[in-house]
Amino acid sequence: MIGKKLLDELHKAGHIISVLSRKSRKIKNAKVYVWDIYKQQIDLDCMTGIDTIIHLAGENIAEQKWTKERKQQLIESRTLSARLLHKAIMDTNTHVETFISASAVGYYGSRGDDILTEDANSGSDFLAKCCRLWEEAVEEGSSLNMRIVKFRLGVILAKGSGALASLEKPIRYFAGAALGTGMQWMPWVHIDDVVAMFKEAVEHEVFNGTYNACAPFPVTNATLTKAVAKQLHRPVWPFNVPEKIMEMIMGKMSAIVLNSTNTSAQKVLDAGFKFKFTHLEDALTDIYQK
Repeated sequence: MIGKKLLDELHKAGHIISVLSRKSRKIKNAKVYVWDIYKQQIDLDCMTGIDTIIHLAGENIAEQKWTKERKQQLIESRTLSARLLHKAIMDTNTHVETFISASAVGYYGSRGDDILTEDANSGSDFLAKCCRLWEEAVEEGSSLNMRIVKFRLGVILAKGSGALASLEKPIRYFAGAALGTGMQWMPWVHIDDVVAMFKEAVEHEVFNGTYNACAPFPVTNATLTKAVAKQLHRPVWPFNVPEKIMEMIMGKMSAIVLNSTNTSAQKVLDAGFKFKFTHLEDALTDIYQK
């Protein structure tokens, strides 16, 4: 979801791009190299001429139920890929100046109404563990003297994909309702702003360290549900889906929609980033009216 749009924007800005893929294929405006993170294999030619790495790899967190095996896969797809990239840098003696990685607000766990800056402690649930291990694997590259940037992503709003597609499905079929208490905070960000953040991190050294990649005004689950329903001209049921029902349907994966994460965007604002969309209604109008 991020990679395709980011590739286009970087190409427009004059960057030369290589892409790592699980299989050989053609991608417009990029040269493709093959890797297999589980076998720890990578085409080392991918490092030729590279000064910046953007790490977006990772199995889809919401694609399957969280069995013990799936949890391991979710973690390893993130940590092993980071370590394989670090190894490739060392094996080729490539002078990579910048390593930019995705992470997620799941790092914080469920924290109620607490305002969460990047200095807040990690949570204790699986999502938090996954994000913490992911970030720790990325930080192992600090010994290579690279500028390391980590973006803790919130709910990315993009038409027809990701969390928004999942949220709007029941609403379209007149089954829209807030989940759990509905009062849990859901930090969101428009896909255009996500892409712009990564692009600015590539081009501006002021970005260094960890950032909450979320719009300045997070909303509750109930507010987000009602806002999407308004765009789709659909009603929202006056009662919520109980947490126990969500847990029966999704298992532990229900934490994705039930955790409350009230993030602060002050650090990314202080770095000079200017959001295109700061208010949810404007972001959704842009997505649904295009």
